[in-house]
Amino acid sequence: MGKQGRRRMGSHALFLIAFFPCKFLAVAILDPLDFLALQSIRKSLHDLPGSNFFASWDFTSDPCNFAGVYCDSDKVIALNLGDPRAGSPGLTGRIDPAIGKLSALAELSIVPGRIYGSLPQSISQLKDLRFLAISRNFISGDIPATLGQLRSLKTLDLSYNQLTGEIPRSIGTLPELTNVILCHNHLSGSVPPFLSQVLTRVDLKHNALTGSLAPDSLPPSLQSLSLAWNKLTGPVDRLLSRLDQLNYLDLSLNQFTGPIPSQLFSFPITNLQLERNLFTGSVQPADQVTISTVDLSHNRLWGQISPMFSAVQNLYLNNNRFTGQVPASFVDRLLSGSIQILYLQHNYLTGIEIKPTAEIPVSSSLCLQYNCMVPPVQTLCPLKAGNEKTRPTAQCNEWKG
Repeated sequence: MGKQGRRRMGSHALFLIAFFPCKFLAVAILDPLDFLALQSIRKSLHDLPGSNFFASWDFTSDPCNFAGVYCDSDKVIALNLGDPRAGSPGLTGRIDPAIGKLSALAELSIVPGRIYGSLPQSISQLKDLRFLAISRNFISGDIPATLGQLRSLKTLDLSYNQLTGEIPRSIGTLPELTNVILCHNHLSGSVPPFLSQVLTRVDLKHNALTGSLAPDSLPPSLQSLSLAWNKLTGPVDRLLSRLDQLNYLDLSLNQFTGPIPSQLFSFPITNLQLERNLFTGSVQPADQVTISTVDLSHNRLWGQISPMFSAVQNLYLNNNRFTGQVPASFVDRLLSGSIQILYLQHNYLTGIEIKPTAEIPVSSSLCLQYNCMVPPVQTLCPLKAGNEKTRPTAQCNEWKG
């Protein structure tokens, strides 16, 4: 009956019955439309050198036994094209529009390779499609707005391709969407609002997205949000305040403005990346921050550094406008090895209580240069910090004034 799990017989299956002494052999015949669709798909795709994926695709035998083809009764329900093993060369060619004829398809994936051309509009005919993943290929052109017709879609992963144009607003209306991964493309325009209340991951990093984010544009169910390396602007404090399920947040290398909401630091985040934006204001968490990595560098943050950050393992506050003394709790945790990275360079800090003879553990890094003080200890700083140990007095006096 084919490979185990490849085909499940249903009451509507067609049967070819061959009589043998003492027993019958029943084999389901694949729906003719699905058979023809698989033939068209095969003709437009090829193994890259070193790949042997299509070796089993012999159309004189049962297609439900083909590598990557999974059937339920007489219909194809899943198509996983390419050898999934790590390092496999993958496939080349185009995705044939006949893919839209696989009317029961619920899952479509293609391994990394050299698939090129546009995404066929006919994919939007796959009304049962729940999983669409074609990443790390060379798919180009626009994302079809008609993908918004796939009302059962849960995962959309078109990352690491050559896609252009805007993210269709229709995708944001998909009610069952849980994962949207469109990173590393050439997408432009604004981020559409996402209405799904079960959405957990949005990854749009490394595109050319512009505009601002409305306070209600993302649902509170979100757990992972990456918008890094875009050209997004405007404040995000009201939006972020609602996303209390976040465990990963990366908004780095944009032009976001306004304050960083203090409640953000109490969310279950393990990695917080807000560097290289235009965030302003004082940063004062209400409680001890337990996030392991916090990067607020290269912004326009000011005021005193809060002692609530002293439990952070990797803390980047450099290239801001922080003033005053470094809290004593930072020194204690640095000398005990609890803090691994403490970058405070390029601010307006005026002091830190640490003995010149203090031994900083080799596993820890401290950088204090280019502040309004002479660093009391000599430490290795990153090359980008420059050679100047102290900020010019005129700049420090101007900032005080």
